[in-house]
Amino acid sequence: AGCHTNFSVTPMRKAGGYEVITKVCEAFGKVAAEHIAEYGEGNDKRLTGKHETCSINQFKYGVADRGASIRIPRSAEKDGKGYMEDRRPAANCDPYRVAARVIKTAGECLADEAKEEAKEEAKAD
Repeated sequence: AGCHTNFSVTPMRKAGGYEVITKVCEAFGKVAAEHIAEYGEGNDKRLTGKHETCSINQFKYGVADRGASIRIPRSAEKDGKGYMEDRRPAANCDPYRVAARVIKTAGECLADEAKEEAKEEAKAD
């Protein structure tokens, strides 16, 4: 059984948030193994790629894709903002460890993006 984790930060819920959601999803993909390590015991048996799961050895995200690691609701794509659902945490996970890992990856991704934007603005000046 899973403990699907819905997640958003303020920029995801504002206009243009869909782009933020996809950037964070890309960042999750780069550290998928680190996330799995925090997502509970037995995920190797649960995340098989069958029965609306993505294989533990693969990472993918998609809109309304219940077979993806991260599902983005159709409403988020339609509205251009919203949230994302990490479908990988197991029912026996420690929700605080899951939340910490999700926040760490999203925070690092968004901080890196802010640094890049600042560099671009500095070049323009």
